Amino acid sequence: MPSFQERLSRYADLIVNVGVQLQPGQKLVVNAALDAAELVREIARKGYEADAYTVKVNWSDDAVNRLRYEFAPNEAFLEEPKWYAGEMLELVENNAAVVSVVSSDPDLLKGIDPEKIANHQKTYGKAMAKYREYAQSDKFSWCVVAAPSQAWAAKVFPNEPEDRQVEKLWDSIFKAVRVDEDNPVAAWDRHIRTLNEKADYLNAKQYAKLHYVAPGTDLFVGLPEGHIWVAADSVNEKGTKFVANMPTEEVFTAPHAERVDGYVSSTKPLSYGGTVIDGFKLTFENGRIVGVEAEKGEETLKKLVEMDEGSHYLGEVALVPHRSPISESNILYYNTLFDENASNHLAIGSAYAFCLKGGKSMTQEELKAKGLNRSLTHVDFMIGSAEMDIFGVTADGKEEPVFRKGNWAF
Repeated sequence: MPSFQERLSRYADLIVNVGVQLQPGQKLVVNAALDAAELVREIARKGYEADAYTVKVNWSDDAVNRLRYEFAPNEAFLEEPKWYAGEMLELVENNAAVVSVVSSDPDLLKGIDPEKIANHQKTYGKAMAKYREYAQSDKFSWCVVAAPSQAWAAKVFPNEPEDRQVEKLWDSIFKAVRVDEDNPVAAWDRHIRTLNEKADYLNAKQYAKLHYVAPGTDLFVGLPEGHIWVAADSVNEKGTKFVANMPTEEVFTAPHAERVDGYVSSTKPLSYGGTVIDGFKLTFENGRIVGVEAEKGEETLKKLVEMDEGSHYLGEVALVPHRSPISESNILYYNTLFDENASNHLAIGSAYAFCLKGGKSMTQEELKAKGLNRSLTHVDFMIGSAEMDIFGVTADGKEEPVFRKGNWAF
């Protein structure tokens, strides 16, 4: 087994050269918390080795973030961070690549007034709307990865000795992103090809809708005409390939916002805005969420759905087999980057323009007219299990198996 430092170096190399595929002379932006400093420094090293023009790091700190929610006045959460949004827009409009390192405590904001959380999410979403539009149209290269914090590791491995928790989470992350393979880059090439084969099959089918059936779930999700199933890799407007999420096990597309009917139940907790939401069920009519129930975090979930009109609709439908490596690890990460890659999932909020033929060059109004949802938010939630069947519904109403008992049927 390679040493920790060797694996960390491999991980950073994957992020820079496969994740965002940094080009010589390009700027690299890294958004991360202080807990991820060790990884961030290695990313910076690999960035400069790839001839980065500069590596800019935007640091944050969970403890300071918590203090803001505890003591800042409510008015502070109604102020849009336009300065940050403006800087990020300027960077990506000038071809910067962006790496975001997630590491936060899933319970960071436990006990905080849900109104403050909702206001922050809304004002941040407004300020970052243009940036999100660029990301969802593949205007620039971006990649989301993870690094452990002590609080997150303790949540994932509560029965491990405290001095082993972070090490255990590092091991799990390295395995999930294939760092432990003899040749991680070659392993990613093989993995991307496998996912693209599934996407190609679904694109050839062009189903009119999907029908989900499982305990607590009976849901029809309509698909827009000209929808595109995509997998791990994307291509930015400069023609450079990148991988937006590491790890990734999904094949996904955009649903038709107004053609979702039925009900769906979550199968894993959702950590949203520092609060854990669990045991929830959503009911849809003509695409719109008309019923919200949750055993835990119901008020926070309702605030999410009520953020804007678009947050009442879906923006993503993603297929992930139950036999995915992350699912088979039997680890609950309380982190969407990982948990969504262990389970079929949907997303509340905005859709990705690149999931529609010609969508990358369409205006927001044109995308909406084609059925793609627009919103200030995009939040994935997990619905898959070993008991889930999914059927592709053809234009003439015939149902064909896509998933059987949680796994691919083809």
